Amino acid sequence: MFACIYNHENLDRRSLADFAYTFSPLVEETKPDTVVIDVGGCELIFGSAYQLANEVIVRARKSRMDGGLERKVNVAIADNPDAAIHAGTRLKGITFISPGEELTCLGEFPVAILDYSLVNIEKKQAEEIFETLRLWGVHTFRDFASLPIAGVSERLGQEGLHLQRLAGGKTVRHLKLKQPSPVFSTSIELDHAIAELEPLSFIFARLLNQLCATLNAYALATNDLLVEMQLENQTSHVRKLSLPNPMQDHKVFLKLLLLDTEMHPPQAAVRAISITCDPVKPRVLQNGLFIPLAPAPDKLELTLARLAKLVGENNIGSPALIDTHRPDSFSIKRFALKTRVEKSRSRSGTGNPQSAIRNPQFVLGFRMFRPPLRAVVQVEQGLPRQISAWGKLRSVYGKVVNLAGPWRTTGDWWRVDRWARDEWDVALGSGSEIRKSGERIGKQILYRIYRELDSDAWFVEGSYD
Repeated sequence: MFACIYNHENLDRRSLADFAYTFSPLVEETKPDTVVIDVGGCELIFGSAYQLANEVIVRARKSRMDGGLERKVNVAIADNPDAAIHAGTRLKGITFISPGEELTCLGEFPVAILDYSLVNIEKKQAEEIFETLRLWGVHTFRDFASLPIAGVSERLGQEGLHLQRLAGGKTVRHLKLKQPSPVFSTSIELDHAIAELEPLSFIFARLLNQLCATLNAYALATNDLLVEMQLENQTSHVRKLSLPNPMQDHKVFLKLLLLDTEMHPPQAAVRAISITCDPVKPRVLQNGLFIPLAPAPDKLELTLARLAKLVGENNIGSPALIDTHRPDSFSIKRFALKTRVEKSRSRSGTGNPQSAIRNPQFVLGFRMFRPPLRAVVQVEQGLPRQISAWGKLRSVYGKVVNLAGPWRTTGDWWRVDRWARDEWDVALGSGSEIRKSGERIGKQILYRIYRELDSDAWFVEGSYD
């Protein structure tokens, strides 16, 4: 037996198919306002087919909070899904069609309302057949079903026979089952609260196995995991793991989640856990034969997570410039691998000519000393003439043979850590730097030095390569 549920009103937040799943797992969504369910075996739960139809009517009128639609629906039960569809869409309330009595209920319906899409007939062919039937004086389902089969086949072809069986309620077919929308979320409510990480890891592993199995079934991956823990003190502990690349390995997720939980433990014992992810397409990367391989995304993410646990989340990542003139100022952002697509330029060149390096051999690199070397500088007429600086790894000393500057930079005068200093680029003579290994560097080396205006202290900031 099949039941058709029809609602002509627009359902805003819940579809008719979702409502039908509460009665049977076998659902066909014929149209947005029409669904058919297989009610075979449902009598064990709802009783007879008529009692099932009453239950559908009553539950549809309930509020959405109670699982209803807040709407009135039509329900038609028949031994044939197509007969149930025609009856449910044309007759209000509950309609029950006994096997073999289809024309008793449908016989007076006009032929023009036959749903030809149920037998896979195109609209143009159906309209031609309906026009032919009108010229013959055939107006109802009963009239059409009573025509001789041989005559219909000779004059209307196979399409006419399909429509005749449809009018007589004698089509035989299986439901075109609607697959429920995949749910990429899993949860569990514990019988006893868990306060230790080791037993909690077994719960994480179980939930992540289920979640990754769903992702693999749909050939998807995820780069966002939302973990919500309901605690014993009636609060919730929410953590979100954002991954640089989509993954679907439950072992990697488990290790990352355990590391994150160790760094951000919940404040009370855990009573319930739910894990939700946003599915995305897995990353497919084709490497070239002569391009060095990048580290595997999962191994890289695990390594970064372990380092973050050791040194802190704010001390690991990629350096990023800050919009300020403060010397040696930068921030740390999350590290992520990005695939760059280099676009070939024409020989004429359409890019910015100033950004192109015309002669790379004249480009200087700057090697900063961290921390800068405290220096003793002899000054004559406001200009540095002799420099002596010592550190654990290197020592810098010598006479200044050439210089440029000074350049004064100041900023953030309203803050405690304001800066104000004069900078010079100086070239020192022979033996200007000796490293810890005893190696003596070059005849002339170019350094950047500066003097803090507040303390009048001198420092060697770095050297040019």
